[in-house]
Amino acid sequence: MATPKKPFDTDFIRDLAHLIAETDLSEIEVAQGDLKIRVVRSVQVIAPVTVAGPAHAAPAPVAAAPAAAPAAPTSGETDWSKHPGVVKSPMVGTAYRAPSPGSAAYIEVGSQVREGQTLLIVEAMKTMNQIPAPKAGTVTAILFDDASPVEYGEPLVVVE
Repeated sequence: MATPKKPFDTDFIRDLAHLIAETDLSEIEVAQGDLKIRVVRSVQVIAPVTVAGPAHAAPAPVAAAPAAAPAAPTSGETDWSKHPGVVKSPMVGTAYRAPSPGSAAYIEVGSQVREGQTLLIVEAMKTMNQIPAPKAGTVTAILFDDASPVEYGEPLVVVE
C-alpha cells in the first residue's frame, strides 16, 4: 500500500511568499519528490506607454558615480499627491533622473520646462519610459532619489 503524500508545510509556503515580497522575484517554484509548489507575485498590469525618441540603455550602477543632487525635502505634513502641479509615476518601476550614469540630470529644482519635455525616466520590465512634463513651468520639487523604486501614482516631481 502506498503511503499518502505529505503536503508542504504552510509556514514554508508563507516563507516563500515573504521571500517574493522582499525581492524582485516574480515567482518561485520548489519541488520535493513528486510534490511541487509555485508561488507567483500578482502584478498590476498597466497600459503600455508609447514614447517617441531614442532608445536608452538601462543605467547600470557605478561605484564611483558622483552623488546626485539632493531631492527637495519632503515633510511628513506635505501631501504632494494633492498638489495641482504634481507629476505622478504612471507605473511601477525604477526612476532615474538622467538618461545614463554620469550624464546630466534631465531637470533640477528651479529648471524651466516646456510641455512634453522629458523630466525623468521610469524603467519598467527592462523598458525605459520617458516621463514628460504635463505643462510648461518651473520645477519646484523633485520627490524621488535617483535609481530608486517607485510605485504607481507616487508623486515624483512638482511643476508650477
